[in-house]
Amino acid sequence: MPHDISLITTIAASLGLATLFGFGAARLRMPPMLGYLLAGIILGPATPGFDADLALAGQLAEIGIMLMMFGVGLHFSIDDLMEVKRIAIPGAMVQIAAATAMGAAVGHSFGWSWLASGVFGLSLSVASTVVLLRALEARGVLDSHNGRIAVGWLVVEDLVMVLALVLLPHLGGLFGEGEAAAGQSLGPALALTTVKIVAFIALMLLVGKRLLPKLLWLVGKTGSRELFTLAVIAIALGVAFAAAKLFDVSFALGAFFAGMMMRESELSHRAAEESLPLRDAFAVLFFVSVGMLLDPAVLLAQPLQIAWVVAIIIVGKTAAALLIVRLFGYPLNTSLTVGASLAQIGEFSFILCALAVAEGLLPNQAQQLVVAGALVSIALNPLLVALIEPLQRWIRSHSRLARLMEQSVDPLAELPMSTDQRLLSDQVVIVGFGRVGRRLAERLRAEGIPFVVADQNRERIEALRAEGLPAVSGDATEPATLIQAHVARAAMMVIALPDSLDARKMIEIARMLNPKIDCVVRTHSDDEAELLRAERVGEIFMGEQELARAIGEHVVAQMRARATEAPAH
Repeated sequence: MPHDISLITTIAASLGLATLFGFGAARLRMPPMLGYLLAGIILGPATPGFDADLALAGQLAEIGIMLMMFGVGLHFSIDDLMEVKRIAIPGAMVQIAAATAMGAAVGHSFGWSWLASGVFGLSLSVASTVVLLRALEARGVLDSHNGRIAVGWLVVEDLVMVLALVLLPHLGGLFGEGEAAAGQSLGPALALTTVKIVAFIALMLLVGKRLLPKLLWLVGKTGSRELFTLAVIAIALGVAFAAAKLFDVSFALGAFFAGMMMRESELSHRAAEESLPLRDAFAVLFFVSVGMLLDPAVLLAQPLQIAWVVAIIIVGKTAAALLIVRLFGYPLNTSLTVGASLAQIGEFSFILCALAVAEGLLPNQAQQLVVAGALVSIALNPLLVALIEPLQRWIRSHSRLARLMEQSVDPLAELPMSTDQRLLSDQVVIVGFGRVGRRLAERLRAEGIPFVVADQNRERIEALRAEGLPAVSGDATEPATLIQAHVARAAMMVIALPDSLDARKMIEIARMLNPKIDCVVRTHSDDEAELLRAERVGEIFMGEQELARAIGEHVVAQMRARATEAPAH
């Protein structure tokens, strides 16, 4: 054919080879992601044979990142973001500073200037959007409080990287390195970038929050499925593109805000379902494109340097995040989840390195080390995430280590001594204070029924205590949290969390402390409900069934009323 088919060739070769190697990895009981990365190495320019179009693969991967962040935004509200701001903002900033310092020290030991070393360290500090989301989804915690902290942390990292990309050319001129003109000032560039980011967020909150859901509703009214899917994808990519071109905000961040604004629509769940196949396909292209960037010879030529890079990414970043989250008073499970999910690097690291090399601020060697570090850390990340539960069990099996790691640094983890003891006998323990838990608490309060709330969100616990209500901060899968909620003296425990993955463990602990306690569990899945009933964990309430029951009762009551009012024939 006379026309250029490089796009078709790149997509066909990437998806075909990724399917083959992904299947092989799955058969060997390894993450399919390893197969996708290996497919990229084979298709890359550093290996003999067919070479895919690297530039096109990178753009396709960028679409995958946008769609992934859009999907996250559809499940992530502004309220969710605000709830974790007190840990996500300072946590991300401190972790970036720690990782940058470690990377700068290692880079300087390689003989690079301090500026080059600092840029190198900064590129190791930011996690990959796709890998983090996949890791959270694999554990089923994306919609949990732990998942919201990790996503909020990622949003802060993205904002910092946006500023870094804008300021990077000016740094070369300021320090007399690179190709940037000398005498350029950081102040105006930083001020302009900040104004653009604030303007974009304000525009999305004031206009996008009203316009995008309305647009989705109008398209949904046509009844055309393909038109609805088209509208969802067009909004995701269109807002991301406009954010990047008009406000210098990253594609990923623009798509994330588009998803958050569309979450206000009643059709947001349908939008998430319609975009899921495309998100998965383009996410695979992201991993293939990462593999294409690597020259395998680097792994053999510079193993010690790569080992240092991988150590900073996996050990240094994880330790820094774990320590920060623990110091903020969150439980060990939250610390391990956030630390493990951030222990990799990806797309922003590549973009930052490419710009730094183009500006003459980084040697080409640094870019290859970053790519190699990304490849190794992405490959190891699923294993690291899978080790969270075994590591927790191991820590708890060693009493001295458990006391060191799990000792409370948060006064919210214990009920105040001034708590009215009448509220701590025959009370209801509410685990999770989201939309369902909050409404349940309001009903119990109106009826004069005592209750204690257990939730991992410290801000919620502080608000409840300010109202004089008994509440403890902590993970209800840990006995200490339920002990502090006085579950041993409770009449009932209600697990009002959106994800009942850990419900059985909570109930096991509660019944060990109080064999007579009644338990109530919320679930969204028929299969999960059947499994919980088979294990006799307690009363099961499924969202869809209860909604259908309430609607049915209303309809029957209305129809009976109409029949009563109708004249007799």
